[in-house]
Amino acid sequence: MNYYSLNKNAPAVSFKDAVIKGLAPDKGLYFPESITPLPKAFFDNIDNLSHSEIAYEAIRQFVSSDIPEDILKSIIEETLSFDFPIVELSENISTLELFHGPTMAFKDVGARFMARCLGYFNQNNTNEVTVLVATSGDTGAAVAHGFLRVKGVKVIILYPSGKVSDIQEKQLTTLGQNISALEIDGTFDDCQTMVKTAFSDESLISKMQLTSANSINVARWLPQLFYFMFAYKKLHRKHKDIVFSVPSGNFGNLCAGMMAQQLGLPIKHFIASNNENNVVTEYLKTRLYNPKPTVHTISNAMDVGNPSNFIRIQEIYKNEFETLKDNVSSFSFSDAETKAAMLEMYSNYNYVADPHGAVGYLGCKAYLEKNPNEYCVFLETAHPTKFLDVVEDVVKIKQTLPHQIQSVMGKEKVATTISTYEDFKSYLLE
Repeated sequence: MNYYSLNKNAPAVSFKDAVIKGLAPDKGLYFPESITPLPKAFFDNIDNLSHSEIAYEAIRQFVSSDIPEDILKSIIEETLSFDFPIVELSENISTLELFHGPTMAFKDVGARFMARCLGYFNQNNTNEVTVLVATSGDTGAAVAHGFLRVKGVKVIILYPSGKVSDIQEKQLTTLGQNISALEIDGTFDDCQTMVKTAFSDESLISKMQLTSANSINVARWLPQLFYFMFAYKKLHRKHKDIVFSVPSGNFGNLCAGMMAQQLGLPIKHFIASNNENNVVTEYLKTRLYNPKPTVHTISNAMDVGNPSNFIRIQEIYKNEFETLKDNVSSFSFSDAETKAAMLEMYSNYNYVADPHGAVGYLGCKAYLEKNPNEYCVFLETAHPTKFLDVVEDVVKIKQTLPHQIQSVMGKEKVATTISTYEDFKSYLLE
């Protein structure tokens, strides 16, 4: 399997090179040259397969011969060492919980898969690889834990000062060892711009091997398609038409769901559930893609004004606007609506959701108003205690901290404050 740049001005590369490079030389995102649907028998018999078996069949064409079969199976087993339960709230709304991993966020799967792939590729390499990752909250923690102590890999995390939760900040600034954190005076988009600029800085990349662990990297992005297959396995006998509502920021998770659909997974429809950073919601209304300055919200991991992965979504649907609209609806919601949804779920269903999951729940409700006979699953992307102040303020009940959160609470934050790209470049060179 080769990967081409969506900017169409760079050579095609293997999976291995796409993972190591992160971004193409022409600054484009990599995309697989082909997508071969899985046989119908795979989906008919999915009940008889384990999570690891499902994941292996789904991902192997994208990895190709770059990782031997036994190694790839081992990577998948290690990646999927926790559960993905579905909780039913009402007759036609359920939630898929993706927060049962080590950092209690959906990004654990992609980060763990990528870390193990890069560790395999780098095992005999004497040159250190530096992984750059911009985070609006959960990506940084997942990448930090996924890459901790991986031989020959150094991780540098950029996060916006004052715009991640206290627990998120603790998770990405307290590990030490091969993990470093940079606190950026700006927004997530500023962090992401610094990372992208570094990849195009010849005076920098001539001196060090850089790669990215954001969802722009194919090894971080593609494994997220597993979730949708796991949900289908649990639900398809009871519900024929399944709609997925995905809380969307940089749009990697939604895009991965669409890749599962391209593989043949019978997904009825997608909902891109936005907070007030609603560039895609507006695009589907107007056909005008107009990136905006980031708006800070209580669902901070979705505070993205120019989502990187939307270009991949357009590529999946051949840049045909009407085809995209047939497959995706999008809604955006305010913080006030998000808090009301959190309270509604707790009051009506005794379910405590984080702000991102609440946005996904609102997307389900909005879609079901016009499609009342369909079945909607929203992705609960982070454990509610990662947003403790907001959650406890809304539900008025003190939350018990799981051990993954308790383990970082007493640790000291270690981060370097950075304001400009030149500061960032100097830090890397030093």
